[in-house]
Amino acid sequence: MATLDLNADLAEGFGIWSLTDDDALLEVITSANVACGFHAGDPLTMQRVAAAAVGRGVAVGAQVSYRDLAGFGRRFVDVDPAELTADLVYQVGALREFTRAAGGEVAYLKPHGALYNAVVHHDAQARAVVAAAQHVGLPVLGLPGSRFLARAAEEGLTTYAEAFGDRGYTPEGTLVPRREPGALLPDADAVVERARRLATDGVIVAVDGTEIPIEAASLCLHGDSPGAVSAARRVADALRDAGVTLAPFA
Repeated sequence: MATLDLNADLAEGFGIWSLTDDDALLEVITSANVACGFHAGDPLTMQRVAAAAVGRGVAVGAQVSYRDLAGFGRRFVDVDPAELTADLVYQVGALREFTRAAGGEVAYLKPHGALYNAVVHHDAQARAVVAAAQHVGLPVLGLPGSRFLARAAEEGLTTYAEAFGDRGYTPEGTLVPRREPGALLPDADAVVERARRLATDGVIVAVDGTEIPIEAASLCLHGDSPGAVSAARRVADALRDAGVTLAPFA
């Protein structure tokens, strides 16, 4: 793997409450999934993070979600597909204006949380997210083998697959639900080893030891995990030591 993108979820604060160290992570990652206000984030936070990302040459992605501030977008919502599409277009529009004002452009769309997991198998919602991406004219980032990426490709959208540096995988290649054992890797050493194996061998090791072949354009590192910044720095250093160039995928 000669080139790999590192992405993280940013702008997930709200008002006086902050969650991630956005500025520190922007010094490490190459793509920023910016929360667009429906699961986290507010206008001022979006504006600040979008401008900071543009200033550092970090790609800006729209991290779109169900309308679920109370649940941080981690609860499935049985929403009408047309309403879901409209909600996602609305979110991208807000981030796009802030990003353009800073001299940049939104580069891709990525679902967040429960929506991300739903569109792995939920065909109607996968189609709704694809419709939103078509409307705003953006490439999409998602889980390999998902209905979402399959539908997007069928509609002629540019698709990018990602792997997760700190999340547990089932033997089927899906993410272990956060409420189940093994949902998160235990420590930074495990995250660094995950990144190294992905870069050198093209595999992710599932919770039962199964090796899953993955061709990923990007590696996601969650910024809300304890020690997230130091872990991200270690991952970036390990990848460079392995001869990998870190660069945005879109």
